[in-house]
Amino acid sequence: MDIIIVPILELMHTLLHLYVWVLIASVILSWLISFQIINMHSRVVAVIGEALYRLTEPFLSLLRRFIPGIGGFDFTPMIAIFILVFLQNIIARLILKFIGIS
Repeated sequence: MDIIIVPILELMHTLLHLYVWVLIASVILSWLISFQIINMHSRVVAVIGEALYRLTEPFLSLLRRFIPGIGGFDFTPMIAIFILVFLQNIIARLILKFIGIS
């Protein structure tokens, strides 16, 4: 049974890690656009921005239902990262438990 569960848990851990980086990239892109360092008129920026939006917005909109913006700041990406890191730690502990390391 460990032959199937451990690789699945490792894949989940890796996907969560990648999604954290997608969230970070999305936040950085939004800052760059807000401070007018780059603009959405560039086709490359528009495509990257749309891809990041489509990847992150479903999860962030779910969190925004419960966490309102405070003073014009959106803390949902930070809270999302905390949640994902928490889940990563749980999965890492499960992996260690399945391979026999306490």
